[in-house]
Amino acid sequence: MKLNVIVTGATGMVGEGVLHEAILDPNVSSILVIGRTSCSVSHPKVHQLVHRNFFDFSTVTDLLHGFNACFFCLGVSSIGMKEAEYTRITHDLTLHVAETLVKLNPEMTFCYVSGAGTDSTAQGRSMWARVKGKTENDLRRLPFRAAYMFRPGFIRPTKGLQRAFLLARIVGAGYPVIHTLFGKYVCTLEEVGRAMINVSKDGYEKPVLECIDIQKAGARS
Repeated sequence: MKLNVIVTGATGMVGEGVLHEAILDPNVSSILVIGRTSCSVSHPKVHQLVHRNFFDFSTVTDLLHGFNACFFCLGVSSIGMKEAEYTRITHDLTLHVAETLVKLNPEMTFCYVSGAGTDSTAQGRSMWARVKGKTENDLRRLPFRAAYMFRPGFIRPTKGLQRAFLLARIVGAGYPVIHTLFGKYVCTLEEVGRAMINVSKDGYEKPVLECIDIQKAGARS
């Protein structure tokens, strides 16, 4: 199964790493990167759509047909944000993009980067975890071919890429030790990207992938 993939969030650390894995993988035929600014990646597989308003794709819907996977890596930190603002960016924007894509590509597999500690009940005390949980739940109700929620904890950046956080680079230098001590809560960015590709091709036994699942799915050939 060859994949024609949409990637969002490619100007961030996770999106850049996922895009990198998609470029390397021979099972990925083409990649459309959608972002408010260019990701500055040039490759024969990669086409870029610079689009400022993620709440309105009406002028570019003709460019969004023919895809069977979306790797949704767009996100913001909740630090300093009110719940209404965080909900609009994290839940409302994500659902609008997903609802647009599922209408145009009903056979699409949608992979969403959530986070370790997400609250599936959407009722807990942590604001960000509630909002992420509601987002996951609403995505899973959409009529995609499949939808997978990725919940990484600490992610070791991919060596040589440009958008890794300084703290992630520093901590990532000790990854073998961290993995030995906290293997259930860590994964590599390579594993995240490969896991998205593999579950889009072959599926996975459950819709929510914690770090252990990401490691497992990302290791499959």
